[in-house]
Amino acid sequence: MRIHFIAIGGSAMHNLAIALHKKGYQVTGSDDVIFEPSSSRLAGYGILPAQMGWNKANITPDLDAVILGMHALADNPELLRAQELGLKIYSYPEYIYEQTKDKLRVVIGGSHGKTTITSMILHVLNFYKRDFDYLVGAQLAGFETMVKITSEAPLIVIEGDEYLASPIDRRPKFHLYKANLAVISGIAWDHINVFKTYADYVRQFELFINTIQPGGKLIYCSADKDLKEIVKNATAAIEKIAYEIPDHMVKDGITYLMPEEVPLKVFGDHNLMNLNAAKLICAQLDIDNKQFDAAICSFTGAAKRLELLRSENETNVYKDFAHSPSKLKATIEAVKAQFPDRKLVACIELHTFSSLNKDFLVQYADTMKAADTAIVYIDEKTFQHKKLKPFSKKDVQRAFKREQLHFFNDPTLLQDYLLNVNFYRTNLLLMSSGNFGGVDLVKLARELNTVEQGI
Repeated sequence: MRIHFIAIGGSAMHNLAIALHKKGYQVTGSDDVIFEPSSSRLAGYGILPAQMGWNKANITPDLDAVILGMHALADNPELLRAQELGLKIYSYPEYIYEQTKDKLRVVIGGSHGKTTITSMILHVLNFYKRDFDYLVGAQLAGFETMVKITSEAPLIVIEGDEYLASPIDRRPKFHLYKANLAVISGIAWDHINVFKTYADYVRQFELFINTIQPGGKLIYCSADKDLKEIVKNATAAIEKIAYEIPDHMVKDGITYLMPEEVPLKVFGDHNLMNLNAAKLICAQLDIDNKQFDAAICSFTGAAKRLELLRSENETNVYKDFAHSPSKLKATIEAVKAQFPDRKLVACIELHTFSSLNKDFLVQYADTMKAADTAIVYIDEKTFQHKKLKPFSKKDVQRAFKREQLHFFNDPTLLQDYLLNVNFYRTNLLLMSSGNFGGVDLVKLARELNTVEQGI
């Protein structure tokens, strides 16, 4: 098989390219720019494009398939050439389905928790050395790539993103996988550049339920009222299984699953909810509750999800991917509940298109209420890059409904502020899908003052 990737450098795209290369396919690709770690990883497998840019000559009649990434535009010269030649053009999710249509497909959907639930399932399957393929949105410990596609594995576990499939296929990705087993973790409006209203966004989950194959199963969070209503009204010929927070206790900063008192390395209501979803999926894959508990106690979390950067003098510094209002609120509340005797400084970088939209900003109202100190950072360059009008400090304070909120748009000033705070018995939570203007967070965590005043 000869496969060409248009926009090969994307996170998911380059991982699929590597997976197909390892499967024995002839893989080529192109892109206008490829960042790390995609660049080094593609080079390691000998499939990094020799030069950047688009070239119609890359598209030849002998290609078996062209896979089109979301980063490409509809007038991409390579795409136009492929259409002219009548070649088979797939979006990323379409090709995943094409490769796995004879497997059992487990698809994890929802506005939040997708990566963690998928990661938990993969961890447990890996623990028991099960043969499986997967597609996940983060690099996981013990897994070389974020995508694995083989001929032999009987099942695939897919993190089902609701964003669009490609520039010429405006369907959400998770509609295309045709799940046998599905999860919906919850619904919180996102991707407002595509789904202009909350109702439009919710509709995508209604449609997703209808893509579950007849006789399949939907596992859903019953704590989400809107989701519960959607599931109740769904007429698909599937079994519906609800889940909520499992019985647990927190002691000395460690969460235990009850009644067996299984110690966990993760914490927070949202993670416990995610764990229950993963447990129910694993039960469908013939892994019972006792086996699940034995495996999940060694799960340390998905990359960038409450990742511990430093722990000293009753101070923990965490890095987290949270950026949407629901994720921000859940993550702050999780850290505060786990360490009720410590203060919490919470810092969010607004970085996504949705979060930088003034009309959407009001969705963040009261999301940082549980933090003792709230900080919002927006890199000035982000507004310039996205051609958006910058927010003022007042705009942000008003939207978050917090007058004492600290606002920074310069990474140096943010760093200076944090280095002048005394973090003794105080946790710091740094949340972003960006990079805080290039601040070295590991170095920052190491340099924070955690010494008790007066000592």
